[in-house]
Amino acid sequence: MRRHSWRRLITRLTIDALFINVAIFFAWYIRYELEITPSTGEGFFYQPYTAYLPLALILTVLAIAIFRFEGLYAPTRGRRLLDEVYTLINGTTTSILLVMAFTFFVRPLVYSRALYVYAALLIVIFLALARAVERVHKARLQKRGVGVDRVLIVGAGEVGRALMRNVVAQPDLDYQVIGFVDDDPERGCTDIARFKALGGTDQLPHLLREWAIDEVIITLPWTARKKIITIMDWCQRAGAATKVVPDLFQLSLSRVAIDDVGGVPLIAIREPSLGIVDSVVKRAMDLIRSTILLIPAAPMMAAIAILIRMDSPGPIIFSQKRIGRGGRPFVAYKFRSMREGAEEQIAQLSNLNEATGPLFKIRNDPRRTRIGRWIRRTSLDELPQLFNVFRGEMSLVGPRPPLMTEVEQYEDWHRKRLEVAPGITGLSQVSGRSELTFDETVMLDIYYIENWSPWLDLWILFKTVPTVLLARGAY
Repeated sequence: MRRHSWRRLITRLTIDALFINVAIFFAWYIRYELEITPSTGEGFFYQPYTAYLPLALILTVLAIAIFRFEGLYAPTRGRRLLDEVYTLINGTTTSILLVMAFTFFVRPLVYSRALYVYAALLIVIFLALARAVERVHKARLQKRGVGVDRVLIVGAGEVGRALMRNVVAQPDLDYQVIGFVDDDPERGCTDIARFKALGGTDQLPHLLREWAIDEVIITLPWTARKKIITIMDWCQRAGAATKVVPDLFQLSLSRVAIDDVGGVPLIAIREPSLGIVDSVVKRAMDLIRSTILLIPAAPMMAAIAILIRMDSPGPIIFSQKRIGRGGRPFVAYKFRSMREGAEEQIAQLSNLNEATGPLFKIRNDPRRTRIGRWIRRTSLDELPQLFNVFRGEMSLVGPRPPLMTEVEQYEDWHRKRLEVAPGITGLSQVSGRSELTFDETVMLDIYYIENWSPWLDLWILFKTVPTVLLARGAY
């Protein structure tokens, strides 16, 4: 382990130990000084905090040991805060139960059981908040280029693109991707979203020096093993770390699982994330959640409808043919945010288009009404799409539904986003929205499809709330 890694580990252990003891003190204070829990029961009597010091020491050591055993302190890239909180809950619960069992046999009825409950809750809250603050601080440093590894990707094939999707979807990977190289003239000279094409692999020695690359990730097929060995030699001479992603016959990275039988490594191919059972679960959750959302949304929708009617002539609901799952067209509903005849003016305003790829977006679109500017910025214009969710044409979470004219301009790899039902919100909506290029949006959509889980949907829905309220990336 490198010196700075040891320093980071010791700092984390120290902070966690401190917060665990602070949590135990507050638990004692709540139990004995505030007396929130009634002090009843034969054998109960007041205990000073000093009586809990041995307990605090045992719990601190035990909790940190369990956290480390469960990988909380492992230097894992891209781990979500939700995953860390789950580990905190699991480790804290386990350590509290073990300490309760120990004290029951050693000193029964002396230690308060309510204090254990308070301590468990406070430990999870304090440690989770500490990690949230750390992530905010880390993100600010990374914007200034501090604490990130300068990375170069070798290969822009299917595996290379999958890696790029992961980097776009997980900004907390601590990677600053300088660009990529590929010996295919078409790939090596064409940028992919935010990733810069830097030529062929023969440029690597020069690029390693010029950009002071920290790490090179090789995504070439194993048929190019001689070239891979050469590249690894170049990296070693330049002092850059090297990682190799096996192409596995161009299978999607998300479908690969590593297993072993008696120490013999095996590579297993998982079924796609959204199978039949998963689709049924997702559909059931859509119906439940959209029903719950309609209750508070109904009066808001009525108010918006009245404002639209008072603001400008024309229908309240704007209906438009969109492309859904499997390329099937459907009619999507939105509150009208533009003046009548807005679609006929697209050709006249084409020179103002600020979007990339087949999209058409204008930051200060002159076709919008006064109410339209507000409901577009807050995404309230999309509330009628809850009815599309009820009809099974859309999902609450998924790629945004494209127009037929947009689909006609898709490249082959763009079409993968049509494999699932489109959504009202999605990973790209909470990761930058209009600030993303079209290719970056598609990368995020494909990442969502290949890594779908009920927890990912829930995480996106939770992130949608602050994104909408703060109008992040909206115009």
